[in-house]
Amino acid sequence: MTLGLAQQAIARWDIAPTGLELAAERENRVFRVTTNSGVFALRQHRSGYRTDAELQSELAWMAAVQSAGLSVPKPISAKDGAHLQRVEDAQFDLLTWLPGRQLGTFGTPLDLADPEGSFQTLGAAMARLHRVSDDWTPPADFTRPAWDTDGLLGETPLWGRFWENPTLAHGQKELFETFRVKARAALGEGDHDFGLIHADLLRENILIDGADLHLIDFDDGGPGFRLFELATTIFRIRDEPNTAALQAALIDGYQSQRAINITHLPLFIALRACTYVGWIVTRMEIPNAASRNTHHINNATQIVANWLESEASHV
Repeated sequence: MTLGLAQQAIARWDIAPTGLELAAERENRVFRVTTNSGVFALRQHRSGYRTDAELQSELAWMAAVQSAGLSVPKPISAKDGAHLQRVEDAQFDLLTWLPGRQLGTFGTPLDLADPEGSFQTLGAAMARLHRVSDDWTPPADFTRPAWDTDGLLGETPLWGRFWENPTLAHGQKELFETFRVKARAALGEGDHDFGLIHADLLRENILIDGADLHLIDFDDGGPGFRLFELATTIFRIRDEPNTAALQAALIDGYQSQRAINITHLPLFIALRACTYVGWIVTRMEIPNAASRNTHHINNATQIVANWLESEASHV
């Protein structure tokens, strides 16, 4: 049925497939579509995760970023001129297929010929994404999830009420509730860099192709704190033996293209850690969910406790 629905969907585009196969299934299903003129990615979006308006906004943003010279997938218009298509209530879009391999995978140590060079290149790409996004004027009906204070710490955070994860041990709920209060106060102080961000630049969403890097999967992108973008990547390299060098390279690459104040980076790493504690609650069907849940909670507990201790020492 899955492949059959994809076959119905691809007929909406003016291409002649010579092959269609399921290539990935994470948040979305991604099908590799081969033709005599090139390769494409057909995405079937997770049911109920994004509205049509949100997906149309994502695709408009991606098209603008790609037109500005960044290496991201290019949305392809269907026969009716629209980027987004509904088939039996499923949402589909078609993108160009970018070459390369994933920078890495969750739970597996990085295996890169030049790790620091790759992270410096990634930092520069992040900065260019932010700069190009700032220069772009979104359409009037543009709507995307916002990684703002409410999106991270409000009553209904984008990835769930992390402080109510049902598997929290004694004291962890109180720790996260204290963090919510103090982190909200910290976000209200100063002038934090804010604008459109990818919001999910994990190693799985970065393709390495020789000396080039391609950014894929803008599914969670929207308005947000720019330090949250950096924190997302940094959080997921905490277990690497050369974490400090990779983080320094990422920041150096970013600042080579665009200035950013990293004073509050530890706060945003703590915020990123907490999002995963909420995220996993509605995804307990994924492989190794129980162990990932424990991993996310332990990480967040340590990072949040350290941040709270640091804040207390500054008072």
